[in-house]
This record gives sequence, structure tokens and C-alpha cells, in this order.
Amino acid sequence: MNFRQDDTIAAIATAAGPAAVGMIRISGKNAFSSVNPLFIGKDLTSVKSHTLHYGTLQHEGQTLDEVVIGIFRGPKSYTGEDVLEISCHGSSVVLERVMQALMLQGIRPAKAGEFTMRAFLNGKMDLSQAEAVADLINSESEAAYKTALFQMRGGFAEKIKQLRGRLVHFTALIELELDFAEEDVEFANRDQFRQLITEIKDNVSGLLKSFQLGNVIKKGVSVTIAGRPNAGKSTLLNALLQEERAIVSEIPGTTRDTIEDTISINGILFRFTDTAGIREAGDEIERIGIERTRQSIGKSNILIYLYDVNELTPAEVKQDLAELNLQQEPVVVGNKLDLSSEFKVLSSKFRVQSSEFKVQSSKFRVQGSQRETRNAEPRTQNPEPIYISSKTHEGIDQLTMALLNRVNLGKGISDYGVVTNLRHHEALSRASEAVRDVLSALDSGLTTDLLTVDIRRALQALGEITGEITTDEILGTIFSKFCIGK
Repeated sequence: MNFRQDDTIAAIATAAGPAAVGMIRISGKNAFSSVNPLFIGKDLTSVKSHTLHYGTLQHEGQTLDEVVIGIFRGPKSYTGEDVLEISCHGSSVVLERVMQALMLQGIRPAKAGEFTMRAFLNGKMDLSQAEAVADLINSESEAAYKTALFQMRGGFAEKIKQLRGRLVHFTALIELELDFAEEDVEFANRDQFRQLITEIKDNVSGLLKSFQLGNVIKKGVSVTIAGRPNAGKSTLLNALLQEERAIVSEIPGTTRDTIEDTISINGILFRFTDTAGIREAGDEIERIGIERTRQSIGKSNILIYLYDVNELTPAEVKQDLAELNLQQEPVVVGNKLDLSSEFKVLSSKFRVQSSEFKVQSSKFRVQGSQRETRNAEPRTQNPEPIYISSKTHEGIDQLTMALLNRVNLGKGISDYGVVTNLRHHEALSRASEAVRDVLSALDSGLTTDLLTVDIRRALQALGEITGEITTDEILGTIFSKFCIGK
């Protein structure tokens, strides 16, 4: 990553592909003087900031396009430098010809994230806000969008900055004591200092706890649909996606490999995986497919265990779940209500008692198939099954509501937002460890010089989140993840 700011950069800021309008962004001290010779319409070097100007771009006597140019004079611009935005027709040919003309004017192509990096280096935003810009661009759901927007406007970084500022003040007083070590004086009130450290510990702890939820918001909720062959897993995937994504047939074992797709439900991104039916494998390919099913179950946030209500008894469902050796509570779904007009699920005989799934009836009667199950008493930590028909979509709304309840966005949110960034989580973990050591040092009466070592560790970790302390390596890693033009 080039950290020079004495040159002028340009990049196509709109997505690749044909479009009505495309935009090229230019930033740097020569932005206006470099583009002005190409623009026929007005003298761009003398027009007011935050104005739009219509005209044509010409190069070597040829008209490149009719354009509208936006003028943003620094420091009141995105990067804090002079910024010029050319809106032209969205053809890739037009955009490339304009870029070539700009390069001949001494402007160089921008690298990924270079505009936002300049905004950070010029004090237009802190590092966490700059990272939120990338999150906002890449947001795939309403929840991810709102979280990124909240962080871009300050988010929890503002609180971190405030706490770190107070810690810097106390650190200065404590280090001053080192200059008067022989006089045994205390410039920093230890009770107030302990109160601050405790406040930092509590805030950092709350933010660390929010990371799991932050991951769900940012990356989506992974949901595996598993069960025996021909339970209707692929039909359920199609019903949830409202499209024919997976091949469906009456032949057991049609799905031999995992199929993945996403959908946003109430602003939350869900990543569904349809899997091969679990049974004794008939061949090597099916064995591999079933192994992938088990791997998908182990990695998913939520498991939907789907079974055919006309084929399986509650006892068999319980046995299947036990054999899966689950580390999570599944969403148990009984499918194919539509197969018989006489089918009645005796839901009134299902009772959840003391968080146990206990079938109290002596018979679970499926009238359509004339199948009876006697004395079924499964005792698992599973909730009452949800009964659906993937084919007619009956019960699908209840299932999606159950999935939303599992996510429970209100749970785990810190007072100052949600941590979605792994770099922030790692820095907060180091800050948490450091403040615990500071409290331990205060309790044990360690000397001031040893106390300051732990305080410095906390300051370092907190400063890395906002960018008050950073390195070229960190900046290079962060901004290389941006798209070119941002």
C-alpha cells in the first residue's frame, strides 16, 4: 500500500458492467488543474465547492463524452483533499477512455481502498469508521447494513476513545510518580483509577460478548437441513427460497451433495444448506455425501432436523437425533402434512414439560397411513416439533419465525453496539487481559513501574481499534480489502 499523499489519484467508482451512468473519482492537490484542460464548459479551478457542472470532456480534439462534474474542495470532502467526481455514461469503453485521458494528465490509478485510507490519514474518520465503510459496501442484509452504518457514525469506537483518553490522563499522573519515587507521593487517586479500570473492563467484556452476534449479522446465520432420505429436505429448501433451487424427486437419495443458498428474512441473512439424506450409504459417492452432511451439521448455527410424519414415529425421531450426537438444540420439523386429507397431528398430546420434549400420548396416530406408534416417550432437549408441508407451504411461516427467534438479535447487544470485526475482537481480548492484570496489580500492591507496564498494554490494544496507534502493516492489511474507487 502506498501511503504517499502528494500525488493525485483516480479510479472508476461504479461497478463493472453496462450501466446508464458511471462515475470516476479523482482526489489530490492537482485534481482540478489536471481535469480542467479536458473540460469544456467552465473553469473548474475557480468554481465553488459542492457544485455540479455540465459540459463535455475532450482529449486531443476528440469528444470523450458529455459529463456532469462534482466539485468538492478540501478539507470538506470525503478524503479531506480536493475531490472531483466525473459522472458520464456507464459504458466500459467511455470510462476507460476518460481514465486514459486522466493518466496522460499526470494522474495515477488509485489502489484498493486508497480514497478511504486518505480520509483516515487526513483525520476525516477513525480506523474503525474506515473499516465500517467496507462493511457497508459489502453488507448483504438489513441487519448488516444497519450495524455498519451505526459503526460508520462512531459506534462503540467513540466510547473506546473516551475511556482511553481518561486512561491516558491517569497514566500520565502515575508515570509522574516515578519521577518522585523517593518521596513516596501519589498523584493519581487510586480509588478513582480502580473505578475507571473497572468501567473499561465492563465495557470491553460487553463488546466481546457481542462478537458472536456480530458474526451472525455480518456473515449470516448458517442453517443445515438434515434428515433421512426423502424427508423433503430439497422441497423445503425450495419453499424457503421460493424458487426451484434444488432438484426434487420421489427417489430417495436424489441429493448426493450439499446445496447452499441464501435468503434475507426480516433483514437477517440466512445461509441454508440442503444435505444428502442420512442412512447406511449404498456406495462411495453417497458415503462422501453423508459425511459432508455431518460436517455441515457440525459447522452450522442452526440445524433443522426434518422428518416425514407419515413414516417416522417420535421414538424414531428421538433415536435419529441421539445418533447425531448434537452439540446444539435442533429445530425439529415434521413434513408432508399434505399427503393425506385425513391426516391429523395430535399436537394437543405433545406437551413440553420442564424443557423436555415429552410425548404423553400412548399413540401417535397417523390416520392417512394407518401408522401407529405405541408408548413413544422421547426425552430430549428438543422443542415441540413444527409441522409443515413443504409442498403446499403450510407451516413455513411458523418455521421462519422459529428461526428468527433462535437468532434473537436483542440478546448479546452491548450498550454501545455490536463487534463484527475480528481485528477489533482480538484487540479487545488483549485489552481485557491487560485491564485484568492492572486490577490484579492494584490488589497485590505492585510497584508503580510494574503497574504502568500493564496500563501501556491496555492503551496499545484500545488505540489499535480506533487507529490512534497503528502501523503501516495494519493499514495495508485493512485497506487492501477495499474495492478500488473507495
